[in-house]
Amino acid sequence: MNSEPEGEGTGEHEGRREAGRRRLDEFAPDLLARPDVAIGRMFGSDGVSVRGKLFAFVANSGGLVVKLPADRIDELDLDNMVMRGRPMREWAVVPFGDGVDRWRDIADEAYAFVDSITP
Repeated sequence: MNSEPEGEGTGEHEGRREAGRRRLDEFAPDLLARPDVAIGRMFGSDGVSVRGKLFAFVANSGGLVVKLPADRIDELDLDNMVMRGRPMREWAVVPFGDGVDRWRDIADEAYAFVDSITP
């Protein structure tokens, strides 16, 4: 099984991001059915937010970026999202190859975390 989505068209990153968006679309309706959850944008990508705070979105790599406590990121053995060469402490990437069930489970955790810290 290939761990990364294949690039499509002229831009490999665009193909990976699109594959990730399609995967997010598989379970986003369940997230959107929760109180105060909506579609939001971050870094040019659609994602899911609770009361305006994003908790999950698709990266250029096609992975799912989620907001979780730093210790939970370690427990899940995820890599931190890196911006401008710097790892972002409470943001992690769930690789495309981890599959839709893991994406769904970790997105649920990210929702619960951000919901608990967002007034």
